[in-house]
Amino acid sequence: MSEIIIRNANTKDVKIIRNLIDNYAPDRRLLSKATVTLYEDVTDFMVIEFENKVIGAGAIHVLWEDLAEVRTLAILPEHKFKGFGSKLLESLMKRAKELGVSRIFCLTFETKFFSKHGFIEIEGAQVEPEIYQQLLESYDVGIAEFLDLDKVKPNTLGNTRMIKHLTK
Repeated sequence: MSEIIIRNANTKDVKIIRNLIDNYAPDRRLLSKATVTLYEDVTDFMVIEFENKVIGAGAIHVLWEDLAEVRTLAILPEHKFKGFGSKLLESLMKRAKELGVSRIFCLTFETKFFSKHGFIEIEGAQVEPEIYQQLLESYDVGIAEFLDLDKVKPNTLGNTRMIKHLTK
C-alpha cells in the first residue's frame, strides 16, 4: 500500500483545495469560498496525500480560546469511504489540541461521519453570556453559525451543528 502523508497545506495546494470545494459546492455539501479567502486561510489547512497526490484537505479555524471549527473537510470523490477522511479529521483534532483548543465544532450534513468521531449535535450558543457578547463582534461566518444566529440560517440549508470535547 502506498504511503499516506498528512501535512500542513501551502500556497501550492490552494488550487487543489479549490478543486475539492468545486466538487462539493454545487450540491451544497461545502460552502463555496473565494480563492483569495483560501490563500488567506491556507495556514488553517492540512492536506492528505496518497500515491504522491493530494486527495483531500480540511481546516481547523480557531474561534475562541477553547473553541475551533473544522472547516472544508473534503476528500476527492474517487477516494471517499476508504478511511482518508477519518485520518485527516484525526490530524485536525490533534492540531486543535496543540493549539490549546478543548472543543471543536462543525456545521455538516455528514452527521454519521462526525458522530463516528465523537461529535454530538448541539443546540444553543454553548458559551457563557460574556463570551457570547464578545463573539457577536466577529465578522467570521463560522462564529455566527456556532452561535446559531438567524442571519446565517439561510446559508446553512439544514446543516447540523455538532461539537466534540477533546481530551488532553
